[in-house]
Amino acid sequence: MHDDEWFAVSAENCHQVEGPFFHGTRADLSVGDLLRAGFTSNYDDRIVMNHVYFTAVPKGAGLAAEMARGAGRPRVYVVAPTGGFEDDPNVTNKKFRGNPTRSYRSASPLRIVGELECWEPYDAQFIGELRRRVQEGMGEIIN
Repeated sequence: MHDDEWFAVSAENCHQVEGPFFHGTRADLSVGDLLRAGFTSNYDDRIVMNHVYFTAVPKGAGLAAEMARGAGRPRVYVVAPTGGFEDDPNVTNKKFRGNPTRSYRSASPLRIVGELECWEPYDAQFIGELRRRVQEGMGEIIN
């Protein structure tokens, strides 16, 4: 699949989506660990996540890592889905046609297969503005 070709990704056709895939967080994890749904959001303690979110865009995972709460350093893990996944409905077709951020979600765990040591960071002022908006209850921007 090329970047300019988009089709709705579902559990039935997700095998057609090429990785690698990335997940950003501040958690200190190891290769082989599983990221699972059912835990509180990286951004809001009031939200228990029904899915694990990931992307095929390293910078997007870097943004998630920079935005995540916690004392650890931002980390971007290379992950492999263990089950079906679908387009992240929070971004797909919301502002742009298709899924240009290549963001996905899965109710199945993601296995950590590596860690990306370097990614293009976002501007600190941009991160501060996003954090402010999240604290004001606009979590839908990044969830």
